Amino acid sequence: MISASASPPIVLRPQLAAISLLASGFVAIAVFLSGFVIAEPAPYELFMACLIGLWALFGLRISRYVAPLLSLLVLFMVGGILSLTTMSDLATGPMYMAVSGFLALSAVFFAAIIEDRHQRLRLIFNAWVAAAVITALLGILGYFGAIPGGANFTLYDRAKGAFQDPNVFGPFLAAPALYLIHGLLTQPIHRAPPKIAGLLVLALGVFLSFSRAAWALNLFCVVAFVFVMLLKERSGLFRLRILVLALCGALFIVAALAAALQSEQVATLFSNRSQLVQEYDGGHLGRFDRHRIGFLMSMEKPLGIGPLVFSTIFPEDEHNIWLKCLTSYGWIGLIAYVTLIAWTLSLGFRFLLHDRPWQPYLMIAWVTLIGHVGIGNVIDTDHWRHFYMLLGVIWGCAALEYRFQWRARAGRHL
Repeated sequence: MISASASPPIVLRPQLAAISLLASGFVAIAVFLSGFVIAEPAPYELFMACLIGLWALFGLRISRYVAPLLSLLVLFMVGGILSLTTMSDLATGPMYMAVSGFLALSAVFFAAIIEDRHQRLRLIFNAWVAAAVITALLGILGYFGAIPGGANFTLYDRAKGAFQDPNVFGPFLAAPALYLIHGLLTQPIHRAPPKIAGLLVLALGVFLSFSRAAWALNLFCVVAFVFVMLLKERSGLFRLRILVLALCGALFIVAALAAALQSEQVATLFSNRSQLVQEYDGGHLGRFDRHRIGFLMSMEKPLGIGPLVFSTIFPEDEHNIWLKCLTSYGWIGLIAYVTLIAWTLSLGFRFLLHDRPWQPYLMIAWVTLIGHVGIGNVIDTDHWRHFYMLLGVIWGCAALEYRFQWRARAGRHL
């Protein structure tokens, strides 16, 4: 005879499955909204705040594999809060730190939900691709004045899509581009046309952003990702396919860019922006001069000077993530950030070539994060929403790998 206590799990199982499906759908919506940040607070913040709150109420679990991520981000925030004590006028400092805290929490959230169900990775990246293609189209059409109100999607004659800054818009497109490239390299050829079309849109969007950091980032990511794929695949035939498709893709992109350069407006701006060092980089109190002075100043300010204070002393912001950590989060924040980046990249490298269902997503996130760390030397990545998603993806995949290995060891001992 079946006891009454045994029946509830059978009854609740379909309900739990429906709730899990609904929750995953909300995650996809949140990721999609990350591509539309024209004003702050953006819809992404509002939606994610509600989503994280609801998930916490109904069982968000931070495992011991994700706990180091949370600990380092908390230490990072401690440095930021201490930097507020050095400010004579708090102004927007507390709000800046509130956004930092929210983004840090979002990284932990993504890691936790990915560890819970690795199938959410596909939803996350599909939503990211959809957002990237749409925001890139807005930037392209706005640049050429092909839609009403197109000026809202450009800044200083540069495409910015539904972002505030072209320098954030371009890097946002990097991970979705790698996801489409992975599909081209691994899926049947009859599924290639939509991916090729998406890649052309993303490539043109990156180009019209006229962001040197975005150009370098996307080029590095594509080359590094193809290299990692060549290391992963042992089949000579598959390696040949990678090389052939990569060459064809490069030719398509070059043709599209060549067509764009037929516009005098595009060609002129490209000529100006393609110079490696601009006047505002190497001039007096330019980008590099500010870096030098800022680092020297930070040696005397162990708690930092407070968020957004640097631009009140110098002509512009830090435009360097390491200097940004020193000025806005102090020495404590810099140590926490450097440790976080080193730990994250080492985790990704350790599990990069393991044949798992989540391996493609880990490869994409790891390569893209390396690129973002690189461009962090000339640009601030502190409040980039997709940067924290990349952290969450890598830590979530690492947690999945740890669980996989633990179960494998447990199975051998049975």
